Formats: sequence, structure tokens, C-alpha cells
Amino acid sequence: MAKIKITQVKSKIGSSARQKKTLEALGLKKINGTVEHEATPQIKGMVAKVSHLVIVEE
Repeated sequence: MAKIKITQVKSKIGSSARQKKTLEALGLKKINGTVEHEATPQIKGMVAKVSHLVIVEE
């Protein structure tokens, strides 16, 4: 399966608790933090919930 690189580009301050927990579950802690994950439907769904806070690269 393909890997995707997820980078947090905006602060989680002001976001809902659900969005903060989603960022934490993805492994993102700070702005400009980057993680790599397999492109599973679960990960894609999590990214969709916080798409306004992150950038995704294939």
C-alpha cells in the first residue's frame, strides 16, 4: 500500500476536542511536524476530518 506524508501547518488552538484528538492519534504534536502512514481508509478518514490543519503528500 502507498505511504502518505502528513504535515501539520496550522495550530490546533480553537479546534474542537475531536479534531485535537485526531491530530494526536495521527502522531502530530506541533506545527510543521511530519509523520508517514500507510494510505488506509482509516487514515484517509482521519486526515479528512482535519484537512484544514494539515497538508498531505503522496
